Amino acid sequence: MLTERQVLVLKAIVEEFVQTALPVGSRSLSKKTELNFSAATIRNDMADLEELGFLEKTHTSSGRVPSQQGYRFYVDHLVAKEALAASEETVFFDQLLTQKQLEREVAVKEAMTLLSSLTNYTSIALGPSWQNCRVQKIQFVPISYAQAVLILITDHGHVENRTINLPQGISGKAMEAIIKALDELLVGTLVSEVQERLDAGFESNLHDFVSYKEEIVYAMLQLLSQSMQSSNVVLSGRSNILKQPDFSDLSQVSPLLEMMEQNDFVKVIETTESNQHQLTVRIGQENEIKAMENCTLITVPYQIGASEYGKIALLGPTRMEYQKIIPLLEHVARMMSDLYK
Repeated sequence: MLTERQVLVLKAIVEEFVQTALPVGSRSLSKKTELNFSAATIRNDMADLEELGFLEKTHTSSGRVPSQQGYRFYVDHLVAKEALAASEETVFFDQLLTQKQLEREVAVKEAMTLLSSLTNYTSIALGPSWQNCRVQKIQFVPISYAQAVLILITDHGHVENRTINLPQGISGKAMEAIIKALDELLVGTLVSEVQERLDAGFESNLHDFVSYKEEIVYAMLQLLSQSMQSSNVVLSGRSNILKQPDFSDLSQVSPLLEMMEQNDFVKVIETTESNQHQLTVRIGQENEIKAMENCTLITVPYQIGASEYGKIALLGPTRMEYQKIIPLLEHVARMMSDLYK
């Protein structure tokens, strides 16, 4: 168990190292008013903290840096669990995510771009699974006598469109009637069940258009196939990792960039505490991927529906500004949940 003074020293070292990326010495700490201890006393506490595994000594300096265990203690016990106060950052997100004129997908993408820009880390959003989406609207926009755009909108705000060739011999008016019948038939249907619903529909709702069944079904299935191949992952700031002094060593950053290119860390996010809808902080080797052993991945869920959750995450160095990042992520997650209400 750490003493009260050791906790103060550890907190000061973590926060100093986060700001400077330089090893922290006892002399600089002794000048901090919140400590008010002699350099010798602090030096002794630092030696004890190192022996206990909370600090590490670098080869190039007499100062210390936090270890993975030190960061874990800091996150679990020293990060203030307070709601984020109104700030310039929160105002940006509030304005962005409450702009009703923005499509939901556009708002999410812009939110991730803003998050990576404000933090200088890589931001990721995992959206709703296509298997759980329902058809909300099907629209038909003629663009010539032979072609039209077929548009599919889901209840989760995803919009997909595909240019189709109109069946030969069909009028635009007749095609509009078909689309209206399709809309009435499929609204509320799970995307994964659309084909089954279509097959049944031509025996009832769409029997007047059975001569066009092959072309209509093909167009709808092509649209759905295109939609299901669309990634539910929004990623921004992939190159931000290169801006961090922690990754100036190319031997460290190369496997990390390769992992990001292959989106391996997305799998980590998808499996992170999937049954516990709460913030999760994975530090260093807790990420279980060697390339991420010097990284922290913070994941926060946001609610999509009654029983479905998406996730937003930030990937950065273990020397992360936890006190600022954690409440900011929780605030963004709350705003994202509001998008789906």
